[in-house]
Amino acid sequence: MKQSMQKVTAIILMFLLIALSATACSSNNNNGNAGGNAGSNTGNEAQGDSGAANGKKTEILFWSPFSGSDGPFMKKIVDKYNSSQDKYKVNFVIQPNGEYYKQLDVALSTGKDRPDLMIMHVDQVPTYQSKDQLQSVDEIAATAGINPTEYAEAPIKYATIDSKLYTLPLDVHPLVMYYNKDLFEKAGITAPPTNRAEFDAAVEKLTDKSKGVYGYVVPTLWPQQFIFPSLVWQNGGELWNGSDVAYNSPEAVEMVQWLRDMVEKGISPANVQQDGENTLFLQGKNAIQFNGPWMKSQFDEAGLNYGVAVVPQLGKAKQAIYAGSHGFVVPKAVTDSNTMAGIGDFLKYVAGNSLDWAESGQAVASNKVLESPEFKAMEFQNTVSQSFSSVQFAPNVLNWGTIVEPVWSELSNALLGKKSPQQAMDDAVAKSRQAMK
Repeated sequence: MKQSMQKVTAIILMFLLIALSATACSSNNNNGNAGGNAGSNTGNEAQGDSGAANGKKTEILFWSPFSGSDGPFMKKIVDKYNSSQDKYKVNFVIQPNGEYYKQLDVALSTGKDRPDLMIMHVDQVPTYQSKDQLQSVDEIAATAGINPTEYAEAPIKYATIDSKLYTLPLDVHPLVMYYNKDLFEKAGITAPPTNRAEFDAAVEKLTDKSKGVYGYVVPTLWPQQFIFPSLVWQNGGELWNGSDVAYNSPEAVEMVQWLRDMVEKGISPANVQQDGENTLFLQGKNAIQFNGPWMKSQFDEAGLNYGVAVVPQLGKAKQAIYAGSHGFVVPKAVTDSNTMAGIGDFLKYVAGNSLDWAESGQAVASNKVLESPEFKAMEFQNTVSQSFSSVQFAPNVLNWGTIVEPVWSELSNALLGKKSPQQAMDDAVAKSRQAMK
């Protein structure tokens, strides 16, 4: 009996040892897999699939420079997307607008806290693509069922480099014309001007110097970055002729002189400082202002009785309007398949649900939204979108912002009467050529 009990005890101990050994092997294998997953893309993808099965979402870090009043509108889109599905989570981060590209440069060069998705102005795309920091969005779009023809043509064409597309546009923001409806009515003007002759006649009627009211206050600084290129193109000139800067051409100088003439005629006050034209517009003393869609919220809050219209064709050659565009771009370093799929899924959602972005005052780039009854009912945004067929972006030249920078101070010199228009533009060209060396 005693021997029998010893045998039973031995058998039990043997089974316990086998069980403990199996548990230890299982634990070692799991730890090994975890370490392997952390060190490779393949592991991350497997981990992502496992996470999705366990209810964990693939997270996407999304950067934007929307640090102004437009930020909450994009946050609303992101929040709605995150609530609409349980596979992905977009983490929306707003960087200060003035520091955005500096911070982006650090993140992209070091890889530290690098975003998976980011907003980029369309005229920045060629520079970052040339630095090999962006990847084409063609595959992401194709996998998500996004067709580039579903967007406004201008930003798609601009951001297609060597037959590859590098951005999916969110909006197009062209220069527009704001006008004071009360001043127009008082002057007997029933509709906003659409050409040079109508504009010249209107600003004369609208000017009442005895009351300090001006037909058009000529800005000497910002937003000339949008106004001056529009005027040059409209008059048949170019900022860049294919190999050199060209803003001292007769076509460009003529439009600078036209602006200066309004000052000399008293249609505009002299010595207008930064934002002076906007201050007078808010005070009801500037009848017409050229600016961007981003001014809408400020004018609404001020309770102005204003209208918005397409910028008139003020040059002799064609209708052309300078514009910017926000678009989505993806760093080249992003390779994880789950992250890529999540980016595509989010961008597909935005394309069909960007009406919330339109509510910020922007004209969206998605044709689906542009053609919707809801968007067409937005009078302001719908008017802005009517410029899309005429918009042009900055020349597709690397480091264009640095090259063109001298223009703005020299243009200011011309508008303030410190230099002749020709001399100012000649000096701007000389400085820009120096910046290209």
